[in-house]
Amino acid sequence: MLDEDSSYHFTRPFNEKNIEQDNHTKFNIIQFTVPDSLRKGLVLYFHGNRENIKHYASFADNFTRNRYEVWMPDYPGFGKSRGALTEQVLYDEALQVYKLARKQYAPEQIIIYGKSIGTGIAAELASIRDCKKLILETPYYSLPALSERVLWMYPLNLLMHFKLPESEYIRKVTAPISIFHGTNDGVIPYSHALKLKAVLKPADEFITVDGGSHNDLYQFPLVQKKLDSLLKN
Repeated sequence: MLDEDSSYHFTRPFNEKNIEQDNHTKFNIIQFTVPDSLRKGLVLYFHGNRENIKHYASFADNFTRNRYEVWMPDYPGFGKSRGALTEQVLYDEALQVYKLARKQYAPEQIIIYGKSIGTGIAAELASIRDCKKLILETPYYSLPALSERVLWMYPLNLLMHFKLPESEYIRKVTAPISIFHGTNDGVIPYSHALKLKAVLKPADEFITVDGGSHNDLYQFPLVQKKLDSLLKN
């Protein structure tokens, strides 16, 4: 967690926003911008459970170079966000960020993106609000379904009292869904994520990254090429 008066320093243009949920809860958001004349949409990026926005900032380049602005909220207790970390608060935060986005963007301009723990949050939001696409990187079927044998060594086990039933949310998403998952993922096993294929719509995609692990998918040309294709229109 960072001091609230600390400053971010990124090499890419950005704005910083705060959403005051109540007297105890504040959501801090970094908005990586694109010039108005070039911008064609917005990616709402819900990150994983490691560190804070500084850890994920470099991923924004994958979207801004495709002319999409990127908004990254930190979860309570991460970065400069404050408040109790509960499952409902995560959903509430996502909805508040979406409502802020709708003041500037139409649903058909908004892509909801989730990585790791953030995929459940992204899927829940896409199940209740319209968007252009839902993109999930290294998702899970549900948190309780993950084996403690696999997770005991990772910070994920701190969230195991959460449900985040991602498969249930995916069933309700009407927008196109694309999933990226590596076969060598040691945090969320490929076999676990593969169960999500059964709940996808016929036109949805499950992209297997042979040899990919939990944090290196963007090093694979397949992922870069496919993501560029998804963001082309």
